[in-house]
Amino acid sequence: MHDLLTGVFFWIALGVCLIGMLARFIMYFRGLSWQLDRVAYTSYPGVGFRGAVRSIYKWLIPFGTYGWRTQPFIAVIFFGFHIGAVLIPLFLLGHNLFLREKLGISFFTLNAAFADILTWTVVASAFFFVLRRLILPEVRIMTTLYDYFILAVSIAPFVTGLLARYQVGDYSFWLNMHIFCGELLLIVIPFTKLSHVFLFFASRAQLGMDFGIKRGGMKGTKMAW
Repeated sequence: MHDLLTGVFFWIALGVCLIGMLARFIMYFRGLSWQLDRVAYTSYPGVGFRGAVRSIYKWLIPFGTYGWRTQPFIAVIFFGFHIGAVLIPLFLLGHNLFLREKLGISFFTLNAAFADILTWTVVASAFFFVLRRLILPEVRIMTTLYDYFILAVSIAPFVTGLLARYQVGDYSFWLNMHIFCGELLLIVIPFTKLSHVFLFFASRAQLGMDFGIKRGGMKGTKMAW
């Protein structure tokens, strides 16, 4: 099972994720309207580019937007979850050794103690996400089983990773479950809300261009919008 998970299953999961997200990117930009979007963007590329960059980096900075500042606790939980969710898969020592073996690439590695803190932060943040969906009526009314499924798939690699890390029970079992959950996550990304892992940059860029060009960004010019 371990050989299958680290062999053919890994390549299938990686291929589905990368090809699926490439298709989603193409579908996203082809779905823009020539009348409302693409004509303006191609006519004012400089203004649009500045708006896109501003939109992306503002949302990547904690409290960089008005929305983050009005909900500071949620902002802290959100960034705690996402920082760990990005850093752990890429910069954990064990993951880097695996990437070097399979892809011939590796990145710098995180200190083991810091990696543990980040992983626990991700798990704790996911717990608060669930509480938020259960407690706040404005969020609960929009929550379905699908949302809990997405949370479960997202957090499963971290929980199983911790169980393997601390050798709770059968280490080999939890290691294989950790790998399986990670590959399942890769596979579902292009087909679910988790596609925002990549499409965040596309949507923020498009919205930034939208506001930079059409929605007041060129006020005082001959812009028709």
